[in-house]
Order: sequence, then structure tokens, then C-alpha cells
Amino acid sequence: MTVPAPRWRRLEPDQRRQQILACAIKLFGERPYSAVSTTELAREAGVARGLINHYFGTKRDLYLEVVRRMVTMPEHAVRRLPKGSLEQRVDGAVTWFLDMVSLHPKTWLAAIGAEGVGDDPEVDRILAEADDIAAERILEAVDLANVVAHREELRAMIRSYGALVKAAAREWLVRETMPREHVQLLLANTLLAILRDTFPAVRTSPAQSR
Repeated sequence: MTVPAPRWRRLEPDQRRQQILACAIKLFGERPYSAVSTTELAREAGVARGLINHYFGTKRDLYLEVVRRMVTMPEHAVRRLPKGSLEQRVDGAVTWFLDMVSLHPKTWLAAIGAEGVGDDPEVDRILAEADDIAAERILEAVDLANVVAHREELRAMIRSYGALVKAAAREWLVRETMPREHVQLLLANTLLAILRDTFPAVRTSPAQSR
């Protein structure tokens, strides 16, 4: 029988930071921000409370890092996507997102809703940055990273698509009106329609004055 190592064992700084962050992701997914104390976070991570402050600052700073981790599409996600046709790359990107959300669904839902924090400009900034990063990552995944003409409009389309992504995920995770397979179809087919039909039509249409 293998006996797990105690959580207070000596770790490298990056490992310790990731350990604390993992515990925070768990606790902030279980209860609202106001119901989780720094003392509890430290106890869950098996560290002294001072280490929370050392690695993250205040509880709010740690929460903001949790939000950032939950909503930001990392660069390595694109590198791991399957190579192949546009359909395969789009399907791979949607699969990655649904897999990611399913790991910590409650924490992800709390992050996109900024539950328990109230009107927080810093959270709003993190969510907006995450939308911009996701747009760039998706363009990279579908080989459109170097598009110049109508680039900002294309990015706006992808950001708009992001709102559908969040709404569909809520239907799946909260309302339970759609199974994961149907959410996958909706998100993959919609993104393909944007890339194959909508954006090409925009690129060939005459410029309109606003």
C-alpha cells in the first residue's frame, strides 16, 4: 500500500505555488468568495498562512489568480490541438474547452460570473483580457493568426462567439438542457460557420460607412 506524502513536504517555489492555487480552485468552487478564509485556504494546502501572502498577497489577489486561471486559454492548449483539416482543428479546440470546464465546473462558473466579489473592475479586466487571448488562440488554432484585412472585425466575431460558448456551457452545466455532445456540435458548427461563411463574406463585401 502506497502512503501519500504529507502536504507539508518541502517543495520548489513553483510547485508550492501551484499546490496553493489548486486548493484555492477547489475551495472557491465549493463556496462563495466571502465564505472562504485565508486560514482555511492555508489549512487545505497544508501550509502556514504566511505562505499564502508570500506567494499571492491577499485573499483577493489569490481569488483573482483563480479567476485568471479558470478563464484564460493557455498557449500550450493550441500546441496540443490535432493537426489536420479545419473541421478537425475546430473540433479539437472545442473539445479542449469542454474538457477544461468539466475539470472544475463550479469554479469556472463562479469565475465567469465573478460570484461573491461584486462589481470589481479588476475581475472585469481579467475577463476582458481572457476574451482577447481566447480570440488570438483560436485564430492561431485555425491558421488565421496572420490575417491582416478585417482582422479586428474577425477578432470581434470570435469574441462574440465567446458569449455563445459561455451561454451554452451554462445550459449544459447549470440548466442541464443540453448534453455535452450537443454542446460540442453547437459550438463546433457555429465556429465553422463564422470561419467558412461569415468572415469570407465580410472580406469580399464592399466597405460600408458607419
